[in-house]
Amino acid sequence: MPKEYKRTQRVGEMIQRDLADIIRRDINDSSLGMITIASVDVSPDLKYAKVYISLLANKREPAEVVALLNQAAGSLRHELAQRLTIRVTPRLHFIHDGTVEYALQLSHLIDSVVPSPLADGETDADNANNPSNDKHE
Repeated sequence: MPKEYKRTQRVGEMIQRDLADIIRRDINDSSLGMITIASVDVSPDLKYAKVYISLLANKREPAEVVALLNQAAGSLRHELAQRLTIRVTPRLHFIHDGTVEYALQLSHLIDSVVPSPLADGETDADNANNPSNDKHE
């Protein structure tokens, strides 16, 4: 069984790499922004692949982008089949992975709450000359 898992993982990595290249090359819609293939989960029988995507700088709702990619899944699968060296190319199902967007939101929240270490016009030179910053005991 572990051998089967490794094969699905290898196929998923190949799909991730090649599909990212196909999308970057073939989809020329600037309103989609930057589409990143976060990960690909392939079923044990290699017939289905869940493609998790992250979106940055897009002008459309994530659900709309996912719907467009799922509509184009057949042609993307055909392009993918010409690149992969496996007998059957999995059917693609795109899913939005909001992890990156969530991490950016958290980062902005933290930045808005935690004061900058160089607040009030201080510089690194000011901090270097301040004896209270010395860590000698």
